[in-house]
Amino acid sequence: MAQATNSLVQKRPTFSTFLTQEGIRKRINEVIGGKDGQRFMTAIMSAVTTNQALQECEPMTILSAAFLGESLKLSPSPQLGHYYMVPYNDTKLGRKVATFQLGYKGYLQLAMRSGYYADIDVIEIREGEYKGRDIYTGKHRFEFFENEEIRETLPIIGYMAYFEYTNGFRKAIYWNKSKMEIHADKYSTAFSLKATTSKYPKMSYADFKAGKVPLSDMWLYSSFWYKDFDGMAFKTMLRQLISKWGIMSIEMQKAYNADMAVLDDDLAPKSYVDNEAEFEPEQPKESPELTEVKPIPTPQPEVSSETRQGRKTVKADKPETDKAISEFFNSEV
Repeated sequence: MAQATNSLVQKRPTFSTFLTQEGIRKRINEVIGGKDGQRFMTAIMSAVTTNQALQECEPMTILSAAFLGESLKLSPSPQLGHYYMVPYNDTKLGRKVATFQLGYKGYLQLAMRSGYYADIDVIEIREGEYKGRDIYTGKHRFEFFENEEIRETLPIIGYMAYFEYTNGFRKAIYWNKSKMEIHADKYSTAFSLKATTSKYPKMSYADFKAGKVPLSDMWLYSSFWYKDFDGMAFKTMLRQLISKWGIMSIEMQKAYNADMAVLDDDLAPKSYVDNEAEFEPEQPKESPELTEVKPIPTPQPEVSSETRQGRKTVKADKPETDKAISEFFNSEV
């Protein structure tokens, strides 16, 4: 019986074999077009082959996530960080699935492409840069260090995201790091701020950062909140800023609704991994050294020199006239 089982596992078609099936190639040509079909398959194969856990997911969930990324004109390359196809165990249905997860750079791409924003960015706030609130407006104030080498050595204490519309309307928000950690603990089932007795994770975030997690348990900490906390914080800030105060194009609405979801064949969100307990990270079958899911390399945030230089003091909001506010809310989406 064991030999039969092993034989079935060995004969399971690879993702590359799945892509070469006539029906799948026809579907790709229908959705992407014959001209771009080969480019699409090359890009998706490159992303899948670098992630062993992703290779074990149901191929159609990978393809659906990639179809959505392509429809948004975003790249699946982990180095670019537009969006990710993240593997999860769907314990409710007993299957491994790929979820569509938008990166913060994907949000920036979609926002700038919409044509509504003259400027939009998100940055980390270092120790000594937060100057409290304006005594008259109550808005947050910042002073950025000009020496980048010194700045990079200072601890991160919070995050600030802002935008400016082409009509001059501005909005910015600031969260300290403690608030961000509480947010992650509340909304992500795969992240735990304090020590927990749940199935996973087993240690507090402080112990994880201190390197107290044994290698054999690292698979429990495969959430992006552990692998790239700052990147997830940037994404959270942009989601909060744009969804509450920003103009969302049709493309951005589609991406926002599908973020962190398993997609069905018509690209409609079916379930969300960070809101449902039946999804969990993949447990290695053999030795952790061979099957551990490695962190996806994420480039350091690129903040333009115009953002940090020439803005020694940044206020979170600019007072606007009633006319400007009226134009903002009446703008076409």
